[in-house]
Amino acid sequence: MDDQLSLCLHKLEKQLTHLTTLTQLLDSELNALAAKKGDGLKELAREKLLLLNTIQKLDKELSGFDGGLFQQPEAKNVTTKIETLLHECKHKNEVNAHAAHLAHLSVRELKDILIGVPSSVTYGQDGAVVSRNDELVKNLKA
Repeated sequence: MDDQLSLCLHKLEKQLTHLTTLTQLLDSELNALAAKKGDGLKELAREKLLLLNTIQKLDKELSGFDGGLFQQPEAKNVTTKIETLLHECKHKNEVNAHAAHLAHLSVRELKDILIGVPSSVTYGQDGAVVSRNDELVKNLKA
């Protein structure tokens, strides 16, 4: 039983390390989104995918252990940290997805303005999206 517990603890510690790395990676992703550095995003996405695959593989391995091992005080302490980090990673990923969506909308709107799409989307005083047909780009010469 002690060998199983030590193996389980080892895998839990690896999971904790990977989730810590994922947290840092998500911070870097948000920084790249804020700085509008698209080239860095590709590499970060590749790293994130590899890390997520590793985390899933470890999770599958951990599911093979007896559930009673996770109730041991040593394991319970690590699983609590893992759950906290996992929640933090999910939140950061949601923030990043929202930031990426906003960046995409911004780029699309700029493109529409530059190519002279007759209906442009702007924002009202309350922050809501407002579509307008106006002369903003009809006489634009670039």
